[in-house]
Amino acid sequence: MAGAVVIGAGATGTATARQLAESGGRIRLITRSGSGPEHPGIERIALDAGRTGELAEALSGATTVFNAAMTPYQTWPETMPPLFTSILAATERAGADYVMLGNHYGYRQTAGPLTERTPMAPATRKGRVRARLWQQARDAHDEGRLRVTEVRAGQYLGPGAVSAFTLLVAPRVRDGELALVHGDPDAAHSFSYTEDVAAALVAVSGDERSWGRGWHAPVITTTLRRAATELAELHGAPEPRLEPLTERDLALLSFADPLWREFAEMNYMTERPFLVDDSDIRDTFGLKSSTLREALTD
Repeated sequence: MAGAVVIGAGATGTATARQLAESGGRIRLITRSGSGPEHPGIERIALDAGRTGELAEALSGATTVFNAAMTPYQTWPETMPPLFTSILAATERAGADYVMLGNHYGYRQTAGPLTERTPMAPATRKGRVRARLWQQARDAHDEGRLRVTEVRAGQYLGPGAVSAFTLLVAPRVRDGELALVHGDPDAAHSFSYTEDVAAALVAVSGDERSWGRGWHAPVITTTLRRAATELAELHGAPEPRLEPLTERDLALLSFADPLWREFAEMNYMTERPFLVDDSDIRDTFGLKSSTLREALTD
């Protein structure tokens, strides 16, 4: 794909840039530090995406901009809106299409599976940030300023992914140690594999049916205990020992890293089943999720 720019080199941004490059495109990958995968089809650019004018220059000639940028989790309410406002404005100046990487925080809490038609009525701070960022981009689309779509993903699995599972559970399971888990380890949960999310971002960017709405990336629905057990089997480790994090545990973790303090308001996603309906993207684009074992093996 000629003229594609990816902003952000986290696990999903990296996978997106690589998938685009492997399809034969020349890709620009923008991060603050100029980091990212080494690939002959990827040009890495060191640039603060919050500098709108400089970013607009870097986007010159782009046909599609993928926003996979992320700020520190505990700073979202303060740092995400100005960054995303800058990226949206620069993309509009460049005359490019805009593909956002989002998540499921912006929806109203519901007992059933989330669909893309579940109301955006979040009850959490981080959820309100995500809903507002999408609405800002959707307004620009509705006003005809540029074309916008969003792919929404959940708790991540995959190389380089950052989630409660990859931070708390996976290292302990591999080492045969007790793992403290956030929430109920036996509640069904819809996980997202970074390679599947990247494939979804690429797919929606090249289809006229994508624009003006959000899409759920393909999900792997399982329990945390099942994921931990599969991981242990892959590494020849003992059967996992899992115990839920207590409020005291979270408080102790928060002393070392304020990231953990932010998990409390998202308890509703882990203390009971949290299911996501991905049938729209499967039926429209023919995408499917990888297996749990494929995601954990990678």
